[in-house]
Amino acid sequence: MKTLLLMRHAKSSWDLPQQKDFDRPLNERGRKAAPLMGRYLRRQKMRPDLVLCSPAERARQTAELFITAAHLTNELRFDERIYDASADNLLQVVAQVEDEARAVLVIGHNPGMEELILRLTGHIQRMPTAALAVIELNIERWADARAMSGQLVWLKRPKELKTNDE
Repeated sequence: MKTLLLMRHAKSSWDLPQQKDFDRPLNERGRKAAPLMGRYLRRQKMRPDLVLCSPAERARQTAELFITAAHLTNELRFDERIYDASADNLLQVVAQVEDEARAVLVIGHNPGMEELILRLTGHIQRMPTAALAVIELNIERWADARAMSGQLVWLKRPKELKTNDE
């Protein structure tokens, strides 16, 4: 059994219209939501063995804030294939993870995150910014992850936590 955690980057800034999409930073709401979700994961006592992240600035900032709040000390890898990735591309990234890793967190972008949840579980789920989903995959090797091989354990959105965590 493998556990795949999927997180969409936190809310980003559109303050500079001429700025490239790749370079957009988090806005104030995003800088609050990422650690909020990290604290939630810590309370769930879940610790991914590996964090894979899009190299886009908003995803990098999300990862840093989330990891710090979750008290994770494991490896963080940036993978260009995660930026603007489809579900197929994300599955290729996951398929190449070392099998020693039992749980992996991928921090990326929509629509790929929502598409991957649908592909793996058969369920349509809305992934707003900073949402975090946990999927259990009935596989022993990451390379075996494919359509309908997973079950959605839970999906949390920052909006659901704010009244309880702040």
